[in-house]
Amino acid sequence: MRLSIAAVAQVALTGGLVHAASTFSPARPPAIPLAVRSPYINTWLPVGKDGGNGGYLAGEWPQFWSQHTNAWVGMIRVDGTPYTWMGAAADGPAAVDQTDFSYTSTRSTFIMNVGGKVGMNITFMSPVTPNDLKRQSLTFSYLDVAVHSLDGSTHDVEVYADISGEWASGDDSAVIEWDYSTASGVAYHTISRQQQNEFAENNEQAAWGTWYWATADGDSLTYQSGSDVDVRGSFANNGVLANSKDTNFRAVNNQWPVFGFTKGFESVGTESVSTLFSIGLTQENAISFLGQGEGLTTVPSLWKSYFSNGLDAMTFFYNDYATSSGLATDLDNRVASDSLSAAGQDYLTITSLSVRQTFGALQFCGTDSAPLVFLKEISSNSDIQTVDVIFPSIPLLIYTNPKLLAYLMDPLYINQESGHYPNTNAIHDLGTFPNAKGYPAGNDELMPVEECGNMIIMSLAYAQRTSDTAYLNTHYKLLKQWAGYLVNDSLVPANQISTDDFAGPLANQTNLAIKGIIGLRAMSEIAKLTGNSDDEKSFGDTATSYISQWQNLGINQAANPPHTTLSYGDGDSHGLLYNLYANSLLGFGTSFVPQSVYDMQSAFYPTVALEYGVPLDTRHSWVKSDWMMFAAAIASSDTRDMFIKKLANFISATPTNRPLTDLYDGNTGDFPGITFNARPVVGGHFALLALPS
Repeated sequence: MRLSIAAVAQVALTGGLVHAASTFSPARPPAIPLAVRSPYINTWLPVGKDGGNGGYLAGEWPQFWSQHTNAWVGMIRVDGTPYTWMGAAADGPAAVDQTDFSYTSTRSTFIMNVGGKVGMNITFMSPVTPNDLKRQSLTFSYLDVAVHSLDGSTHDVEVYADISGEWASGDDSAVIEWDYSTASGVAYHTISRQQQNEFAENNEQAAWGTWYWATADGDSLTYQSGSDVDVRGSFANNGVLANSKDTNFRAVNNQWPVFGFTKGFESVGTESVSTLFSIGLTQENAISFLGQGEGLTTVPSLWKSYFSNGLDAMTFFYNDYATSSGLATDLDNRVASDSLSAAGQDYLTITSLSVRQTFGALQFCGTDSAPLVFLKEISSNSDIQTVDVIFPSIPLLIYTNPKLLAYLMDPLYINQESGHYPNTNAIHDLGTFPNAKGYPAGNDELMPVEECGNMIIMSLAYAQRTSDTAYLNTHYKLLKQWAGYLVNDSLVPANQISTDDFAGPLANQTNLAIKGIIGLRAMSEIAKLTGNSDDEKSFGDTATSYISQWQNLGINQAANPPHTTLSYGDGDSHGLLYNLYANSLLGFGTSFVPQSVYDMQSAFYPTVALEYGVPLDTRHSWVKSDWMMFAAAIASSDTRDMFIKKLANFISATPTNRPLTDLYDGNTGDFPGITFNARPVVGGHFALLALPS
């Protein structure tokens, strides 16, 4: 049975009593990350008023980022009385009282009060281990449910949780099959589509692979699969499940099969006891790729390099909780300490919400000796390996492990160096996720200056952070080719689109030009690092000449205050000069772009700021959060803090109810008619922390 809830009052009614509203720390985001680990493990709790319930775990269905329901239900019985702590099951028990929610970089934690008798600490943890590829390759997430007595008395407690077949298919009419078993101390349900369709999606969800829903095996555990009404009713009425498997394989929406666990605890006192669950997906093959050779090849999931099968991967992940939790805590603490030191609590509000979302768009593939990371351009058009989506994501990657940047660029280099792209400029993307079939006809979305500049800048940034100049030697021929394109087209860009393609094409873009010019300066540095002295001088001289000319072409000195224009000659226009960030990221500093340009922009931005940020340019009141943080990272301290405060305020105030959007209206905080959400570009929020020390 299905119950659709548009909104639930923030004051819950339980047992006839009115309970206080929950607190939210460090903010109440537009959607709360629950299990966010990869493009297909990407489940959130809607929060914002445009469809969410205000951030309460009970009374709302968790959703895949595309807004397809991924039903996830939690209930608890205390001394025989049932309550709901997660989900929106029809005719379910009364909701517990949520008193607090908080998030870190890897965790979302809800604190519950169950009838004044028992407290619950419910933690969703999606570990992020950038320097441990074995663990990062596992597309699983944890749910830990801890209970303790609140009133000093002991209580008999049973904890229940289930998932529905919706997790296994974005098509609710698809037939699924399932099973139950135990291994290595873990009890688990498996769920999969009966008709597997490798490298295909329905409603953005994978049409292949096996889902595991697991918990610890033991005498106090019971399980059951069956219709949602039967399984949940069994727990609510009896506190146990039937230890039975439904054998009637059927469509997801045919009596809504669910897969439940119950753990019983007798005499729960003030000392906390917990139940750990894990949810995840195994796919032996992850990506179809036009790489070396003539045809498409199959790229395995990276976890296959470490585990013989999905069951071994799942049991390792489940039993690894202590280690994984420690690594997650280390990252939480590092992000918190560095963010607070760099720019204060508002900055931490932003950065800590951005980590899981960024890594949740990455698919780790290949082998342990040759890892490849494929990126899904979630929500905008599902492109795979979009260069101008990788680029704004790189601050978080550089901050956590710069080698990840090479693993993301490698598929792009492999495809183009294998002769699969005929154009002289850098390719825009490799197709539509999960099919990286490229563009042998050269008919990708053309952003020639944008992508040439991005690839050169990213390649140098990687080499600088890792001292891997061999990488630059390997790809030097292609890098030089792209730089040649920039020599011809960067100073005065033709009528073309940039990464902000939603705003339309434009000639003579001031901000696009400076990306190309910095790309040429970067190519000079690449030539220096690889011993190509003639190229070093040639590209360096061109870049120096261009940056001098650019200041005459792209700055309105007569304005009060002076500022860069959106396009050459349009003195009344302005735009966010976020591409200047690359000059600082690569350490060129004011020896290349004068300090006066930095100071001028810092003074200008506050004069055009809106309620929730500085608009991207004069064509709209739209704000791009990633580019705003690029600009903030290189601004004066006062202007930096202004940017950060406005973005932090947006996170709390936006009416949107989907994973954090990077594009919104600066006046209202709402979507501007274009819906971007869950995109990895929020890695750009780490721009300040990625700068050279």
